[in-house]
Amino acid sequence: QSTWGTGKKRSPDLEQGDNKTAVDAVPQWEKDYFEGEEGALGLFSEYLEMVIQFGFITIFVAAFPLAPVFAFLNNIVEIRLDAYKFTTQLRRPVPARAQDIGAWFSILNGIAAISVLTNAFIVAFTSEFIPKQVYKYSVSSNSDLVGYTAFTLSRFYVADFSAEQAPDRSLTKGPEPAIYNGSQVCMFRGHYSHKGKPGVENGTDESIYSVEQTYWHILASALAFIIAFEHLVFFIKFLVAYWIPDMTSEVQDQMRREQFLQREALYKAETKRSLHSSQDLEPVQLP
Repeated sequence: QSTWGTGKKRSPDLEQGDNKTAVDAVPQWEKDYFEGEEGALGLFSEYLEMVIQFGFITIFVAAFPLAPVFAFLNNIVEIRLDAYKFTTQLRRPVPARAQDIGAWFSILNGIAAISVLTNAFIVAFTSEFIPKQVYKYSVSSNSDLVGYTAFTLSRFYVADFSAEQAPDRSLTKGPEPAIYNGSQVCMFRGHYSHKGKPGVENGTDESIYSVEQTYWHILASALAFIIAFEHLVFFIKFLVAYWIPDMTSEVQDQMRREQFLQREALYKAETKRSLHSSQDLEPVQLP
């Protein structure tokens, strides 16, 4: 009962109870109106975040194999955070039909193709996998890795140091460095061979150290590995895509049935409309 004009004031308990009842009576869609807007771009930021994460964990997975595990744990937490955000902090979005995720699918396919090549190059040129295989099956007599460290090193003769290239003795402290203590050669990583006799008088040109044939064997093996790895991964990808289609056969049959019923309904409507239009026409008597 209204107390307007009677000079009486409602009690605070009554007002609080009425407000609570009024708030509860407001529909949910009206409550959602006072939440934050999703933005003009919609889910663009969410898709972009997932695509960037997918790129990092696929393109550089050979450098850090645990990246997919951390991404998986992050996504488990983010699912609940996004659910809380969309259900309590943002307005309910306007429903819209979409066949798929649009251009994001092509972007993900492109990143997946790039990741295959980058991982193949990382394995071939930054790891010891290819040199070890070449040594094991081409150099070693027992098909093992005994002597592999010496295989990866080349000799540099101390006598080939020029005055500008030789280390300065005055900069060293302590005992005489081994390079001046009767040593004739030092080892460095690479596959190079020395031509001619050691000594600066025989020529200071860097061409006296030439690349060995082993270097080209390893390079050719690395390129062959990249081609084989890329073809194998893409073959497995297409095989999995063939075995696990985007839509099951039941869903495809249901979609074809809906399209058939839609065409049948349109045909019946057009037939009925044409019959009505023909009946409305008055017969014309010829003179």
